[in-house]
Amino acid sequence: MGKVPIIYVVSDSVGETAELVTKAAVSQFNGSNTTIKRFPYVEDIEDIDEVISLVKMDKGMIAYTLVKPEIRNYMKQASKKEQIYACDIIGPLIDEIQAASGIKPLFEPGLVRKLDEDYFKKVEAIEFAVKYDDGRDPRGILKADIVLVGVSRTSKTPLSQYLAHKRLKVANVPLVPEVDPPEELFQTSSEKCFGLKIGSEKLNSIRRERLISLGLNDQASYANLTRINEELEYFEKIVSKIGCQTIDVTNKAVEETANIILNQYYKRKISQ
Repeated sequence: MGKVPIIYVVSDSVGETAELVTKAAVSQFNGSNTTIKRFPYVEDIEDIDEVISLVKMDKGMIAYTLVKPEIRNYMKQASKKEQIYACDIIGPLIDEIQAASGIKPLFEPGLVRKLDEDYFKKVEAIEFAVKYDDGRDPRGILKADIVLVGVSRTSKTPLSQYLAHKRLKVANVPLVPEVDPPEELFQTSSEKCFGLKIGSEKLNSIRRERLISLGLNDQASYANLTRINEELEYFEKIVSKIGCQTIDVTNKAVEETANIILNQYYKRKISQ
């Protein structure tokens, strides 16, 4: 009875895709105890020659994901010359997509991994925004990329989530006159803090609608103009102490406010 040979998984990136596909294929042979050797970051012809030499000694075969045409073609020719079985995992699909779409591929190794890293950064930022939402844990203020400060109903939470989808870690802190802000707010850099300012009439309208949606009396102190003005005065006092930039969100959509913050954030990153 035949035996599945040693398989060299060759890639111009880390080789995760090629190894996964190879393992899936091998599993169709009654779970054959096949040896799989990963050979990552193959970037030039010398690397291909080295692989071919090793495979020939082991009487093995090759499964490869090489996106650069010249390296891929060399692998195909060299393996054929040495009579080595070699399976091009990604090349034929790239060629077919190019033929069907008319779009030229990027031919850049490692893009899948970059996309994965981008995705996980986004997930991490979203989890951060949830964990440090509404001042739940002041330790998040020191860890955050952005800190939002404002009175209740100034869109701190939706803005935090929007920025999290842009891979920024955001903490937000509600300001209430009866409660002292956490000390961390004055310990962190004022440049990463943004005060969300809002007009009293607009805030009154938003809060009244909120109370009605909850089935509560819209005349409660929460939506009282005198109380609102007291909160806004307290807000001005705190942001002045922090020394941070304020953004008037009275007539702004979350996306507009986010764009202002993003522009400031990346300007600061470039200047550092």
